[in-house]
Amino acid sequence: IQKLCDRVASSTLLDDRRDAVRALKSLSKKYRLEVGIQAMEHLIHVLQTDRSDSEIIGYALDTLYNVISNDLEEEEQEENSAKQVDDLGSQFTEIFIKQQENVTLLLTLVEEFDFHVRWPGVKLLTSLLKQQGPQVQQIILVSPMGVSRLMDLLADSREVIRNDGVLLLQQLTKSNAAIQKIVAFENAFERLLDIITEEGNSDGGIVVEDCLLLLQNLLKNNNSNQNFFKEGSYIQRMKPWFEVGDDNCGWSAQKVTNLHLMLQLVRVLVSPTNPPGATSSCQKAMFHCGLLQQLCTILMATGVPADILTETINTVSEVIRGCQTNQDYFASVNAPSNPPRPAIVVLLMSMVNERQPFVLRCAVLYCFQCFLYKNQKGQGEIVSTLLPSTIDATGNSVSAGQLLCGGLFSTDSLSNWCAAVALAHALQENATLKEQLLRVQLATSIGNPPVSLLQQCTNILSQGSKVQTRVGLLMLLCTWLSNCSIAVTHFLHNPANVPFLTGQIAENLGEEEQLVQGLCALLLGISIYYNDNSLENYRKEKLKQLIEKRIGRENFIEKLGFISKHELYSRAAQKPQPSFSSPDHMMFDHEFTKLVKELEGVISKAIYKSSEEDKKEEEVKKTLEQHDNIVTHYKKVIREQDQELEELKQRINTLTSQNEQLQATVTQQVSQIQQHKDQYNLLKVQLGKDTQHHNSHGDTLQMNGIQTEEVSKLKEELEEWKNKHELLQGQLKEKDSLIEKLNSSQLEMGSTEQSLQTSRFGGLEHSHELQKELEMLRSQIQLQSAEISKLQMENQKLQVMSTATDPMLGDSGATAATSSELEARLEQEIKELKSQVKALSEEKESLKQQLDSSTSTIAILQDKNSRLEREVAESKKEQDDLLVLLADQDQKISAQKMKLKDFGVAVEDEDDTESGDQGDEDEDGDEEEQD
Repeated sequence: IQKLCDRVASSTLLDDRRDAVRALKSLSKKYRLEVGIQAMEHLIHVLQTDRSDSEIIGYALDTLYNVISNDLEEEEQEENSAKQVDDLGSQFTEIFIKQQENVTLLLTLVEEFDFHVRWPGVKLLTSLLKQQGPQVQQIILVSPMGVSRLMDLLADSREVIRNDGVLLLQQLTKSNAAIQKIVAFENAFERLLDIITEEGNSDGGIVVEDCLLLLQNLLKNNNSNQNFFKEGSYIQRMKPWFEVGDDNCGWSAQKVTNLHLMLQLVRVLVSPTNPPGATSSCQKAMFHCGLLQQLCTILMATGVPADILTETINTVSEVIRGCQTNQDYFASVNAPSNPPRPAIVVLLMSMVNERQPFVLRCAVLYCFQCFLYKNQKGQGEIVSTLLPSTIDATGNSVSAGQLLCGGLFSTDSLSNWCAAVALAHALQENATLKEQLLRVQLATSIGNPPVSLLQQCTNILSQGSKVQTRVGLLMLLCTWLSNCSIAVTHFLHNPANVPFLTGQIAENLGEEEQLVQGLCALLLGISIYYNDNSLENYRKEKLKQLIEKRIGRENFIEKLGFISKHELYSRAAQKPQPSFSSPDHMMFDHEFTKLVKELEGVISKAIYKSSEEDKKEEEVKKTLEQHDNIVTHYKKVIREQDQELEELKQRINTLTSQNEQLQATVTQQVSQIQQHKDQYNLLKVQLGKDTQHHNSHGDTLQMNGIQTEEVSKLKEELEEWKNKHELLQGQLKEKDSLIEKLNSSQLEMGSTEQSLQTSRFGGLEHSHELQKELEMLRSQIQLQSAEISKLQMENQKLQVMSTATDPMLGDSGATAATSSELEARLEQEIKELKSQVKALSEEKESLKQQLDSSTSTIAILQDKNSRLEREVAESKKEQDDLLVLLADQDQKISAQKMKLKDFGVAVEDEDDTESGDQGDEDEDGDEEEQD
């Protein structure tokens, strides 16, 4: 070896050096230590100086690999010397990487395309990473483009190099988040998934296994890469991995390994230890792409190997855990049996079947726990199958609740424990269901009355069954009674329960029973802490006194502490999945450890509190509840206000959008109007020009079009004036008829007194004046009608002229002079018509004023007429009074005459008669005049 090293160091010919390195390579396997010590420096020098010759570089790399790698030696060495071999490889690696330039040089050589250089370079670098991983990782990380160079290996067309490149990246990405991120962002996911697809997914060979291991390295406990994997839609590409056929017999060991790793990769993405938001988004993606449905198909398929089925159950558990959509889907899955049964029922049958493998039963329990985790709907469905109203009386189908009750009271302690924990999860953080479960009645034996589920649990406890069964039942009772005062009252209502618990706690038993004692102490503590003092014999204060007398406070607290100090408690508290090495170690549930942690401290305080402190605490609780109610009320109000605000905002947004649209239409219309104005002005300008015959012809047509439009407008105005004229004439006729009526009424009253006649003459004079005014108005209207007829005649002339100009325009010999003359005449006539229209409008205004004055005069006349009528009525009344007086006088006179005749006085009857006749005539004349 020494001579060969000298030849490598001193030979000038490349062939000599090459032969010496080849000889060292052949010796390096057998004499690893000697070659390593003497030749390493010379081999590194060869790598630095002889890079032009790929053959010598290949030999040198192979020799270094044989020296540093432990793979070959481990096969030959005995087990007792394995540690020495590990140390040898590690020491040589440390010597090689002491100079960082050596690793950088190796990275450069790996870039070479030559197979004899690249492949041994990849193997050597992989070996270095195996021996001194963190140090080599750090050197590669700081070297420029170090990781990117190694990523190119995955794109190599030679499968040997590509596959060894995957192994190299496995070692490189171990426990180094920074390198994992770089590899992921160098498009590793895409390349690895392509390789898996090319190799045949789960049916592929060991290459698929290596790719899956590398994917696990990149994704496990790396939130950034997990998010990148989800955002890159790579979850959808995992679905084809789990497509299994109807015939699942005879799976190869490699296929089982591959599927196992694929399921583990799914679990990495939805692990409960990941951030909740990341897990939730991955769960939703798996449901939407159909991955969960594919896993459920494997779950219900026949002929699937037991370990794959177990891992599939665990995977489905974590995909549905805490995700309501996935939990609802899982509840709807049916097994392909006749009749079809829900998948949950089929799985529970496996859990309570003692012939099933232990790991499978644990997996089913975990699946059931995950199904109920934060799923109040699912919890309600499970508990409802136990309630009397919903139990299937025919017994054709077995429900989940019946299976749990069957497991709870079977002879198999493992089934008892699993069923108790499963039922406890159905009650987790759900006070309503805890109360409903109190209604469950069980028929223990024929002829005996049914007992409640709570009573049956305590009965089994008192019978002294196996430790595992008692632990399971105590965990169920603690979960049931916690935060449910009604359940505590039901428990204490049985007089045997409290003495049993105090007896269990007070006894000095062995180590196995200490766990049961601790759980009994916890159950009694819960009965005190959540006691509402509704039972007089079991009030909080009395139970505390009982503990003080029978057990002692310190002893009670010590026994309570046995739970959290237990080794199995610490194991269960680590992660939600129940993982036990043997059935005997199956004692604690993960969720129950949380409950113990929460209640241990408050129960210890509650035991030492006095009755006054309890009262104060209750008062504080009440006030807190009141405050909570107020807060919830205000929250509700705020929520409603928020909704109203949102609605108002939406309305504002719609109104603003409408406003913007309207503004846009307005601006559009303004621009259109401006365009039309511009076009009109342009046409005017074009009319004034006389450039070409076609232009003049077109302009004349446009002008004529404009004139015809104005003529039609004038026609419309004339029609309006005619209508207004007719309306005014109708109003005048109405006034005339009214005045005539007044005149006739005044003529009828002409035969009254002279004062009345004078006033009547004044009214008549006024009416005569009104008649004169009316005559004037009529004459004016006649003048207007004459003007209107004149305008009509002119309009007809214009129409005739326009029709006459049409053939002239059609004639090609027409000149621009005639068109301009026509335009001038038409403009003049239009101006005249406009002036006439203006005059008519002025006359209309004057007519309106005259009408207003005539209406006011008519109102005055009507007022005078009413006054005259009142005066006539008064004069009639006076005349009637006079007639009455005259009649009285006549009677008196005739009476006097009679008296005088009696006394013998001579009375002139004739004079009286004449005077009387004359008076009658006068009276008749007056009456006629009055009539």
